[in-house]
Amino acid sequence: MTKLYITATPIGNLEDISLRALRILKEVDFILCEDTRVTKKLLNKYEIKTPTISYHSFSGKIKTDKILELLEEEKDLALVSDAGTPTISDPGFQLVSQVRKKFGEKVEILPIPGASALSSALSVSGLPSDTFIFYGFLPHKKGKQSIINEILESKRTSVFYESPHRVLKTLKMIQELSIKNESNPKHSVGQGKEIVIARELTKMFEQVVAGNIGKVSEYFENNPDKVKGEFVIIISGN
Repeated sequence: MTKLYITATPIGNLEDISLRALRILKEVDFILCEDTRVTKKLLNKYEIKTPTISYHSFSGKIKTDKILELLEEEKDLALVSDAGTPTISDPGFQLVSQVRKKFGEKVEILPIPGASALSSALSVSGLPSDTFIFYGFLPHKKGKQSIINEILESKRTSVFYESPHRVLKTLKMIQELSIKNESNPKHSVGQGKEIVIARELTKMFEQVVAGNIGKVSEYFENNPDKVKGEFVIIISGN
């Protein structure tokens, strides 16, 4: 049976890849990459010569149809993202959906588990993770405030990703809305909200900052040299 492997790759440290993932990347006919240049660094380290094909959020119908043709020709494929587990806050889910619709059980879609910024950050947060809500990347503008209000009122741990270009504005909005909601008797936000920010996970300048919202926001405002890399933000439930 033709196979499409959803293959997790390291989020930073290139040693964080499973032996199974390395074997699959060597054995498949093609590797579908978010950015072939990024994936090549991993492939070169482990001397993997498998041909690569770019597949990302801007890939159009022509590229998708080509990938579906390869599966129809019974070529085995591995889907990878630049870092972590494909399809998690990643456009790869669209390809998986189309493969399921077109081929049904004729193509086997298999997970090759591994690194994920989401689970890595939760594991060191010290916040309850038996139940949580994951928001991916928040909207840049429209709807962002309402989602943050939802997070601040949630009884569950909330997790989302943020870029270094927007993280300070996002933290400021969280702090302002938190203060506003605490003074409003209609809202349930208490003073005990905790926030944990993990950045550059598994990389040389890996860092986790935890505390109340005001303390953590102030830390990054006063240390602009730390506003680098991808951020995972975790906020405690009420």
